[in-house]
Amino acid sequence: MEFTARPEFSECVSSNNSAYERKAEFDDDVVIVAAVRTPICRAKRGGFKDTIHEDILAAVLKAVVKRSGVAQEEVGDIVVGIVLGPGGMMTRRCRMAMFYAGFPETVPIRTLNRQCGSGLQAIADVAACIKAGFYDIGIGAGVESMTSNYGGRWEGSINPKVNKSQGAKDCLLPMGLMSENVSEAFNITRKEQDESAVVSHFRAAVAADAGKFKDEIIPVHTKLIDARTGEKKLVTISADDGIRPGTNISDLSKLMPAFKKEGSTTAGNSSQVSDGASAVLLMKRYLAVQRHLPILGIFRSFIAVGVNPAINGIGPAVAIPKAVKAAGLEVKDISLFEINEAFASQYVYCCKALGLDMEKVNVNGGAVALGHPLGSTGVRCTATMLHEMQRRGRDCRYGVVSMCIGSGMGAASVFERGNMFDSLSNCRNNVRSNL
Repeated sequence: MEFTARPEFSECVSSNNSAYERKAEFDDDVVIVAAVRTPICRAKRGGFKDTIHEDILAAVLKAVVKRSGVAQEEVGDIVVGIVLGPGGMMTRRCRMAMFYAGFPETVPIRTLNRQCGSGLQAIADVAACIKAGFYDIGIGAGVESMTSNYGGRWEGSINPKVNKSQGAKDCLLPMGLMSENVSEAFNITRKEQDESAVVSHFRAAVAADAGKFKDEIIPVHTKLIDARTGEKKLVTISADDGIRPGTNISDLSKLMPAFKKEGSTTAGNSSQVSDGASAVLLMKRYLAVQRHLPILGIFRSFIAVGVNPAINGIGPAVAIPKAVKAAGLEVKDISLFEINEAFASQYVYCCKALGLDMEKVNVNGGAVALGHPLGSTGVRCTATMLHEMQRRGRDCRYGVVSMCIGSGMGAASVFERGNMFDSLSNCRNNVRSNL
C-alpha cells in the first residue's frame, strides 16, 4: 500500500482573521482566564485506578471556576470531550460530575466525541458560542478514565459493505498498525522513534523537577484500594505518575514491537494509556478586563481536517498550516507547539514534514512521557502551553496545539499569549474570513 504525504482532505474551520479597527482591549476577543488539569496517571496501575471518571472531572470543574473567581451560576455552558464508554451514559455521568462539583441545576452541560481531538474541539465549541453571543462565559473540558473503559470490543455487527470501501475499512484499523503504516510510508526509523521517546521523558522529568506543572495541576483527594487485601487508603494525587526519568536508548531498543512482528512501534515509543481530566474557562475579553482577571491566552483559530484513515497520524502536518493561516499567520510566527505524541512515529513525521525547530515543540515533554487520557488531551495540551507561554513572556506570542485523530483526521488551534495586542488586529491581513 502506498500513501502520499499530501493527501486530499476536507476542512472545518472556526477563526477570526479579518483585520479591522478594534478598541485597545479588543473587547470582542474570546480569552482563557484559567486552565487546570489533574495529574495524569497510568491506567489500571496509577493514582486514579480506583477513581471513577466523574470524580476526576468534578475536581477540575470545581477548580477552574474557583481559580477564575467566576460564580458557578454565571457559566453559560460546559462542554466536555470524552471518547470511551457509551455516549448516552457518559453524558449523564458528566452531568453528575457537575453536581458533585457544586454547580447549580441551571448550568447546562454536554459532551462531544472527536476522539483524540475531543478536548480541543470542546474549547473551540465554547469559543464559537461565546463569539456568536450565545453566552459570555463557558468551560471547555475533557476527561478520560481509561482504567474503566479502555479496550472494549466493537458492539454489534460491522456493516458488510465495509469491504467495498477502503476508507471505511481503514477506519477500523488499530492505531498501532496506523503507526506502523506511517513509519513505513515516510521512512521514520526505530532509532528516531526511540530517541523522541527519550527526549519526551527527559523534558517531562526536568519540567516536573523544576515545578513547571504546579500552576496547571490541581491535587485530587481520592482513594487507593489494595487489590490483595481490599484495604482502602485515602490519598492526595498531586503529580503525574507516568514519567520515567531514567529512560534511555539502550533500554528502549530492547523492547519488542507491540503491533507488528517486524515493526518499530513499541510500548516505549507510544503514548501511555492514562486517566485524567482538564478544563479551561473562557469569556469575552471585556468581562475579563472588568473583573481584573489575568488573561492566559486568546483563542485565535481552530481547524479540523480529514486525511487518509490508514495514516491518520499525519493529521497535525495537514491541520497546523491551515490553522496558522486561518489566524493570519505563518508557521514561522509560532513560538511554541504542543503536538500530541500519540505515537513517536507520527509525531516525528509531523515535525519533520513541517520543518519545525524541535526546541519549540513539546518543551515540557509529551504524551509518551505524560500520558494520553483521550478526551482530556486537547485541553491538557492547551493548559500546559498557555502556562509555559506566560513563563516565557513577551518573546513568546503565539502557540499551536495539535493532534492526530483516529479514523483519519487532524485538528489544530492557534492561541495568543494574554495581554499582547496592537492597535489593529493581531493577525496579518488574510483574504479569507471564517466568521
